[in-house]
Amino acid sequence: MRQICLLFFIVFNGLFVSSSAQQLTNQQLAHQGQYVLVIHGGAGTILKAGMTPEKEKAYRAGLEAALQAGYKKIKEGASSLDAVQAAITVMEDNPLFNAGKGAVFTHEGKNELDAAIMDGKTLKAGAVAGVTSIKNPILAARAVMERSEHVMLIGKGAEQFAKECGLTIVAPNYFYTEDRWKGLQKAIEEEARKKQQGNGYNPPGTGYPDYKFGTVGAVALDKEGNLAAGTSTGGMTNKKFGRVGDSPIIGAGTYANNKTAAVSCTGWGEFFIRNVVAYDLSALMEYKGLSVREAGGTVIKKTGAMGGDGGLIALDQKGNAAMPFNTAGMYRGAITQDGVIEIYIYNQ
Repeated sequence: MRQICLLFFIVFNGLFVSSSAQQLTNQQLAHQGQYVLVIHGGAGTILKAGMTPEKEKAYRAGLEAALQAGYKKIKEGASSLDAVQAAITVMEDNPLFNAGKGAVFTHEGKNELDAAIMDGKTLKAGAVAGVTSIKNPILAARAVMERSEHVMLIGKGAEQFAKECGLTIVAPNYFYTEDRWKGLQKAIEEEARKKQQGNGYNPPGTGYPDYKFGTVGAVALDKEGNLAAGTSTGGMTNKKFGRVGDSPIIGAGTYANNKTAAVSCTGWGEFFIRNVVAYDLSALMEYKGLSVREAGGTVIKKTGAMGGDGGLIALDQKGNAAMPFNTAGMYRGAITQDGVIEIYIYNQ
């Protein structure tokens, strides 16, 4: 199992806790009970010291564009599913994020994409995994939910289904970006170095920062009081053997239920799968009466205790939002029913 450093961080919705020093800082969402859309763009080693002003500005602009796209749907009276889809599509088309155009590379030098979407009103869901030619996987996930009797389609079958549904199909090289390609080379070099040193098993790509954290997601509450959640990702840098993470797995990385909350996760997918994080949050609310913030903090703490890094966004039917994470940062943002935008990147 991966070694966990002595200084372990737990962040509850902006509440930063160092387990060794118990130092607390507090960054609250300013408008509890008023949110209609919350998004994330991945969690990981996101430090202000390592971010240029230009790059930070670009990330903030990307998050704001996604929020505005989803909010426009909400204001027009469209469904929460439409809002989630609109926000995620914007991020899939933005090479800054590990989804769609900005997807990371597998060990074989391919881009394999996963996505899921879920309707909190009906509990219907759709997902695709391991696709390489669907321009916007979130659209394919929704098509699976609404136009098939299935929940998840994978690989070539999912691509054929998307093509028959009239979705945009692209050549695999559409997803190529130079930064992601360089990231793969660094991860492969680090993996080879560790093998030469005889350090035993190390997860592939561990030498490349944030190789496992990039994902985008959105949760929304529409005017009818219905919740929806969606998640899209390129997975892990340097992943092998057709690996699939938590993002397209309903209950692990994506879940929505009007009785509780809509949830989208980002992080080390294996741990989110093992802890069934998204559904666990919902269950804590339904069966123990926890608030969305309490439930979010609980599941991230539990996952972190096992060695799983990452975070999530969640939104309940009353417009209360949570953004817990246990990494140095998480790209995240929210917008209220009145159009007030909040965007955060770091842990403070």
